[in-house]
Amino acid sequence: MSEKVNLVADLALILVSAGMFTIISKALKQPLILGYIIAGFIVGPHVGLFPTITSTEAVNQWSEIGIIFLLFALGLEFSFKKLLKVGSSALITAGTQCIGMFIVGIIVGKAMSWSMMESIFLGGMLSMSSTTIIIKAYDDLGLKNKSYASLVFGALVFEDLIAVLLMVLLSTMAISNKFAGGEMLFGLAKLGFFLILWFLVGIYLIPTILKKAHRYLNDEILLLVAIGLCFAMVSMASYAGFSSALGAFVMGSILAETLESEHITTLVKSIKDLFGAIFFVSVGMMVDPAVIGQYWVTILILALVTMTGILIFSTSGAIISGQGLYNSVHAGFSLAQLGEFSFIIAGLGCSLGVMRDFIYPVIITVSVLTTFTTPYMIKAGDPACRFLEKKLPSDFLAKINSAQGHKNSPAAANEWKILLKNYAIRVVLYSVVLIAIVLASQIYLDGLLSKFFPSLGKMALDSLSVGITLAVMSPFLVGLAISGSSIARSSDKLLKENEASTWTVIALTVLRFLLAMAFVLSVIVGHFSISAEMFILIFVVGALFLFLARKRLNRYSVIEDRFIQNLNEKERYERAMAPVSTSVTESLSSYDVSTAIYLVPQESSFAGKPLRELPFRHVSEVNIVKIIRGKKNILIPSGDEIIYPLDRLLAVGTSSQLESFRQTMKESIDKEGSVHDEFVLEPIKLDDQSFLTGKSLREVKMRSYGCMVISVLRGDKFITNPKPDSKFMSGDIVWLAGEKSGCYWWK
Repeated sequence: MSEKVNLVADLALILVSAGMFTIISKALKQPLILGYIIAGFIVGPHVGLFPTITSTEAVNQWSEIGIIFLLFALGLEFSFKKLLKVGSSALITAGTQCIGMFIVGIIVGKAMSWSMMESIFLGGMLSMSSTTIIIKAYDDLGLKNKSYASLVFGALVFEDLIAVLLMVLLSTMAISNKFAGGEMLFGLAKLGFFLILWFLVGIYLIPTILKKAHRYLNDEILLLVAIGLCFAMVSMASYAGFSSALGAFVMGSILAETLESEHITTLVKSIKDLFGAIFFVSVGMMVDPAVIGQYWVTILILALVTMTGILIFSTSGAIISGQGLYNSVHAGFSLAQLGEFSFIIAGLGCSLGVMRDFIYPVIITVSVLTTFTTPYMIKAGDPACRFLEKKLPSDFLAKINSAQGHKNSPAAANEWKILLKNYAIRVVLYSVVLIAIVLASQIYLDGLLSKFFPSLGKMALDSLSVGITLAVMSPFLVGLAISGSSIARSSDKLLKENEASTWTVIALTVLRFLLAMAFVLSVIVGHFSISAEMFILIFVVGALFLFLARKRLNRYSVIEDRFIQNLNEKERYERAMAPVSTSVTESLSSYDVSTAIYLVPQESSFAGKPLRELPFRHVSEVNIVKIIRGKKNILIPSGDEIIYPLDRLLAVGTSSQLESFRQTMKESIDKEGSVHDEFVLEPIKLDDQSFLTGKSLREVKMRSYGCMVISVLRGDKFITNPKPDSKFMSGDIVWLAGEKSGCYWWK
């Protein structure tokens, strides 16, 4: 019982201290993250001036849940489709940062007389920015809709994936003292396999289930389902050897493609804020003043190297990827801090005995120090960008920004590239599903068949296992071997333009057929020894099956059609509900141009005036492309269109223009208002001399004085809301409500 009480006391201490210091941070106009970290430092085990927690293990578990919810929420707002849209840019940005900082870390480590292995681990620790810190900072600062936000979040996702591979590499190097390229390649293949498999299965099943159960999903049930799915994916990711944060992000990304994503985001927000606060407080608890005092020079050097190095490498990577100066500079300033994987890598090095113990608290302190600076670094992006625009040569700026948003049009794209891209995607996706089926059959099916059919001999059990496995694989074998519509279109176009392409197209088709047959043979060979004649027979039967399946392709394409429908359903819904915003986002996604909706407050001084008289265009420089008035939409309104209270204005412009417009709308509110007298509700007993005695409500017109009669007690009879013609009598007790001066006058 006392242990349970201690857990509650620890949680109370964390939340109360977090609440107090975040109020102080808010009052001082500082980011909330700083309040959380200071609270953790004050109540942590290293200070001792105030009551501290009793169970560090419990706090660590709660903070782990905080990371899960933060990454789950990020996935809900940043789906795999968004990741693919900024994929190359985010990958180049993250790759440049990780490689650059890895090399810098090794150099700095050797310069500080650390061992080679410690320096290599330091390079890994300095390579990773903090996903959770940046998510929270962007949330507090209202930057999630900025043009550079998708680049930053995409780079963070790729960094987390790189961190998983880096941990495999570092652990094998620490054990064997040599570079294990095979282990790293296996880890990369394993990561890619599970990510694709989870995404394919999740997109096929989850949106379909939610759609079927839509009528039964109230807030409570939807919250339970969403969190249950999140924790299930976290468990699967941990079982597969990946981080829980990765599993949470994957499930959030899958749910982001459903129509319920925004609803789930709203429901999860409070839980995310609660456990996220615990996580940030736990980070502050890790700071040890003794370590700071002993190794302050090392901490200062690593902090400066981290912020400067990440800023330079991430900005350079974003510029190389064609993101332009504005997005690149903001991405660089946003990513300049150490992340959670730095803790994990430091802990790994200490547990393997290749790093001295003091390095772990030093890295934690550096991370906390850079966390303090994160909000200010993010805010510094704007003045830094303006400074560079003034100082850099105009030719250089034009060259950087001209690459931004440059995309080849479909007409200019090489048809062979389109064919090979679609070919590769189809082969990889179907191969992942087929590999998963083969593995599941080997791990689970054989044992289940032996359990349920103990009387069958080995030959019968093997035959049954092969038959079931091939039956489940058959639609995916057909999908792998037979061209989809996109491949068929490109092939037909190439054959019409150049007959010499015939043999290449045939060769690609044969390759897919051979790959499909390889999957079939792998299942059969896993259970039986086959001769050359049997091999040829299986090959002929397989070819005949695929040829006949080609004639009935529609029967086997149901799974593929359902997947495509689920994948694109939310996008179609958003396009139908918000055609203007969707069009702007799709067409100008690479530029600093976006849309935002602003409500016209009831007290706004703009209400009742035509658009041409309002300062939207010449002050904020935005364009109003739509007015939403109830169920009525006014597209491209004229200057004579009157603005009414509670209208919603869809504005288009750059991030700075939209921010200026938001401020203009805020300043339009009439803050003077009318000053009201104090409201009172009290009983008054009438006598023969009272002004109300003998008069009716209609005669005295009490409302004109800001007063009204609520009830009258006449003897034992209680009258509520008396009628206008009711007359007051001596001895009545009248309850008057209204402004104090009016009620006291009647009294």
